[in-house]
Amino acid sequence: MRPILVLLALSASLAAQTYDVVLVNGRVMDPETNLDAVRNVGIRGGKIAAVSAAPLEGRTVVDAKGLVVTAGFIDLHSHGQTPENYRFKARDGVTTALEMEVGVNPVAPWYAAREGKALVNFGATSGHIPACMTVMHDPGGLLPRGEAASRAMTPEEHRQIIELVRQGLDEGALGIGMGIAYVPKVSREQILDVFHLAAERRTPIYVHIRASGPLDPGVIDSLQEVLADAASTGASLHVVHITSMGLRQTPVCLAMIAGARRRGLDVTTEAYPYTAGMTDLGSAVFDPGWQGRTGGIGYGDLQWVATGERLTEETFGRYRKQGGMVILHSIPEDMVRVAVADPAVMVASDGALENGKGHPRGAGTYARVLGRYVREQHTVPLMDALRKMSLLPAERLGIQSKGRLEVGADADITVFDPDRVTDKATFENPAQYSEGIPYVLVAGVLVVRDGKLVDGVAPGRGLRR
Repeated sequence: MRPILVLLALSASLAAQTYDVVLVNGRVMDPETNLDAVRNVGIRGGKIAAVSAAPLEGRTVVDAKGLVVTAGFIDLHSHGQTPENYRFKARDGVTTALEMEVGVNPVAPWYAAREGKALVNFGATSGHIPACMTVMHDPGGLLPRGEAASRAMTPEEHRQIIELVRQGLDEGALGIGMGIAYVPKVSREQILDVFHLAAERRTPIYVHIRASGPLDPGVIDSLQEVLADAASTGASLHVVHITSMGLRQTPVCLAMIAGARRRGLDVTTEAYPYTAGMTDLGSAVFDPGWQGRTGGIGYGDLQWVATGERLTEETFGRYRKQGGMVILHSIPEDMVRVAVADPAVMVASDGALENGKGHPRGAGTYARVLGRYVREQHTVPLMDALRKMSLLPAERLGIQSKGRLEVGADADITVFDPDRVTDKATFENPAQYSEGIPYVLVAGVLVVRDGKLVDGVAPGRGLRR
């Protein structure tokens, strides 16, 4: 049969089928193949079954004319693993939200608690921090505030912690999560042992490095530590939120990572598109000398999440005793642009909201990249931005079925208006949904339709290694 007849027959076959959902007339952008064309997308059984220029029939038809249809965004660094947070994720175009930095422990019950109940896909690493807190009887919540933050572990405690992390991997965790800055008394040799475990299990390790900023020791030494550990063990390394660690030295850090990659190391990194970070005021990050480690900021650069107030020396001392989230206005805007523009730096939110309180990155990270840095400032081309939000995280995870808008991929799809997509979340009022993302599908199920959350659906699935 002649090629043109084959194509006509294939088109006729596709058109004759009825799909569960069809997205018609959208600008389909696939970050793996660089497809950027008007196409119709047919979905069946939770998978992308057709990407075609020919008409397709579906039981549900969504007109995507004038809209971009692309792979759903994958957030590798999402602390808010609750229904509240999943709603904000979906409205921001995120179809998979993962707790990879701190991680969880134990792992199996964490997954079981979300199966069949989640709006978006979820998953986590086996967390070194929660393992430390368990073994050392630390009373903290997400982060240590007691023994794990303030004293060195014994050899027996270290052994037990390694075994808990190993057990989490046995239960399907997506890697190892480690926050060295939050357990500062852990020795370099003990950190190296965790890298050995990651290499042994051939799983990535997601690391919040030891220190930030220009001090000596600071971000350069801390990045050198984990790069050396990765090089000596063969472990795959992901360095979280590079801008909040590098601050003015972000370009140096990115050059170090790029150099390591050129020499064969499997190392990646991420950043969020904001000029402020957030962490627990009661954590080890705010031990004496914190101003130098955070780029020379002062009390007035700290914003208490619960009230929105800027801190003073007096309120700093009072709130530190009780613990709670604080926003650090410490990241230069030009350093944000450097990271957003770098095609190898993934986008990840580091976000969490609780009862409407938190950091705007928990609600607006992905729309902010598309609105502010793609459309308004032209910091990064649209296809590169999409690649940083979907394909690169999927590749870091080693998952072939996500991060792509291709036949056979999971039907995790984000549909947005490139002319009006924008973040609305602010530091004073973070719990505001992004706009300009009218449709989001998870496993072929609409979770956002006509710009509103769909009630009564929970198609999110747990991702396991």
